[in-house]
Amino acid sequence: MTLKATPLNSAHRSLGAKMVDFGGWDMPVNYGSQIEEHNAVRNDAGMFDVSHMCVVDLKGANVRAFLRGLLANNVDKLQVPGKALYSAMLNPDGGVIDDLIVYYFSEDWFRLVVNAGTAEKDVAWMTQQNEASGAGVGITQRRDGNDPIALIAVQGPNARAKVWQVLPGTQAATEPLKPFNVVIVPDTPFGEVMVARTGYTGEDGFEVGVPASQVEALWNAFAAAGIKPAGLGARDTLRLEAGMNLYGQDMDESVNPLDAGMGWTVDLVSERDFIGKSALQAKGQQANFVGLILREKGGILRAHQKVIAASGNSGEITSGTFSPSMQQAIALARVPLDVAVGDTVHVEIRDKKLAASVVKLPFVRNGKVLAS
Repeated sequence: MTLKATPLNSAHRSLGAKMVDFGGWDMPVNYGSQIEEHNAVRNDAGMFDVSHMCVVDLKGANVRAFLRGLLANNVDKLQVPGKALYSAMLNPDGGVIDDLIVYYFSEDWFRLVVNAGTAEKDVAWMTQQNEASGAGVGITQRRDGNDPIALIAVQGPNARAKVWQVLPGTQAATEPLKPFNVVIVPDTPFGEVMVARTGYTGEDGFEVGVPASQVEALWNAFAAAGIKPAGLGARDTLRLEAGMNLYGQDMDESVNPLDAGMGWTVDLVSERDFIGKSALQAKGQQANFVGLILREKGGILRAHQKVIAASGNSGEITSGTFSPSMQQAIALARVPLDVAVGDTVHVEIRDKKLAASVVKLPFVRNGKVLAS
């Protein structure tokens, strides 16, 4: 199978990146040292090629009404242009089709950024619901075809200042942005640029959308400003420390978002109906989603390891790693409802049962270790 490539593929290879198959995409896992890349984001600024993710523009008179029924979170929270919202898109059984960010630009224009591996499925699902509802929404994916948008995430305590060095015309428009806000700057040396104060690392920064034809020039300019390229390896340890879910690991179409720590993204209070709502109301929450810190030596926490509660009930780890920031083995886990923060559980690692502490997420945020 031929792997898909982002517009930055040659830039990664010229930097000597170790490339891997990531959901059918040829992506950099690191550029030499995953630990250095991780620490650059926590302490200074790093950048990720996230052009494999897919921008989807929804346009038309009925977009808001369409999204009210499509998403578990309530787009009526978006009343000021430039506001953004994290949400899940569910199937009728309440399983997670995808998690995504929705940006509000105007009453007839909302933009979604969806995951790489689910993009085709997502667009097909949206198209099906659009036709079934008669909403008449124009759905345009912006990853391929005409006028594609490429994405670079610049993250870290110095990320915004370094972006302004490279894109000085954007500072006035982007400096006032609060987290989960976005602005489009129409005229920069790299064309029209979308700058969102969002990210997937637990650090401050921007996610920058730029015409695909300009993205390599922008990437090189960021590198010249001292922003360190970072690969999928660092992206995974950073997001896990930040307690952020990865689609396909921490949730998927078989998982209720209430059981994946995503209850805060689901609006069950308003009268608004949405796909999957009745299933969620019928099932309710059946598991807790928690952080674990391994307290005994003898292993690393990994996905699918069994977690045994004091009651004898069991759950499992969904994502695990060795935390570079904490120098400890950590994990995200779906556990029985009788497991609470402060408890000790045991994790089956090969032929051992090793003790782990249940902690509140996130582990790390804005450079500070919050869980110990």
